[in-house]
Amino acid sequence: MPSGPAPPLPRTSRSSPARRSSVPPRAASRAPALPPPGPSASEEPAAPDPAKMARRSRHRLLLLVLRYLVVALDYHKAYGFSASKDHQVVTAIEYQEVILACKYPKKTISSRLEWKKLGRSVSFVYYQQALQGDFKDRAEMIDFSIRIKNVTRSDAGKYRCEVSAPSEQGQNLEEDTLTLEVLVAPAVPSCEVPSSALRGTVVELRCQDKEGNPAPEYTWFKDGIRLLENPKLGSPSANSSYTMNTKSGTLQFNTVSKLDSGEYSCEARNSVGHRRCPGKRMQVDDLNISGIIAAVVVVALVISVCGLGVCYAQRKGYFSKETSFQKSSSASKATAMSENDFKHTKSFII
Repeated sequence: MPSGPAPPLPRTSRSSPARRSSVPPRAASRAPALPPPGPSASEEPAAPDPAKMARRSRHRLLLLVLRYLVVALDYHKAYGFSASKDHQVVTAIEYQEVILACKYPKKTISSRLEWKKLGRSVSFVYYQQALQGDFKDRAEMIDFSIRIKNVTRSDAGKYRCEVSAPSEQGQNLEEDTLTLEVLVAPAVPSCEVPSSALRGTVVELRCQDKEGNPAPEYTWFKDGIRLLENPKLGSPSANSSYTMNTKSGTLQFNTVSKLDSGEYSCEARNSVGHRRCPGKRMQVDDLNISGIIAAVVVVALVISVCGLGVCYAQRKGYFSKETSFQKSSSASKATAMSENDFKHTKSFII
């Protein structure tokens, strides 16, 4: 027997690296991965969605508008033009003072200022370093602003100040626009009050003012006492059938009564002032039935007397002169004819 240790036994197939699979057992049991979803060669492409196309066209239009705005802004910046974003509204009371301010830095030697009043036709207010028109006597300049000492209702309107000054980019032009609103107190309103009215009829009193700005509201007074807009809130002894319109100035009695007799006046009032018209009296009377009956009787008597006079004249023959004249003319004609006949007969006898 040969000497030495016995050779080692060979390893089983489980531990042999040559026969070990490179794919894990779990992965090997899985199904093969499917290709990503997509249209096959046999399928036709889907039709375009109109809603998506509309959204894309809107987006393109918005981009074009934004590009246009950017170009326009760059143009204004390049030429040095700028306008005020805030539109001023200046309020003043008539015959008082007001300042029309131009939002711009202090005046310099090289700057040029012009004030214009806009409307149907543009007129200069300040031009070539001088006030124009009637502003010469009642206005003055404070830097770029105008101080009007005695403003009138004709000054109301839209104004624009234009300032031009040299800059690094060229001539820089800025402008500011404002609106002047002049408040006017109402004048003495015109009041229409009937002097008399019949009980139970509809009576309307009118009051109007054409000068107040803002438009005034109207209040009626009876015998110096203010009438309430809601008549039901007044005293129970007063007539509650009237309707007062504070905007148009009318006072209407649906069924006027004798309690409504009195002196009426109207007041026009706005935020500037108030004026009242002088009082006028309105008398409410009942319908005079006895007077109407007496008038009817008198008219009937006059008609009957006239009829009796005509009958009496006919009996006396005052209306028969024409018939008697006709009778006399016919008798004269008959006499003339008889004479002619006699002559004719006599000629035959001869």
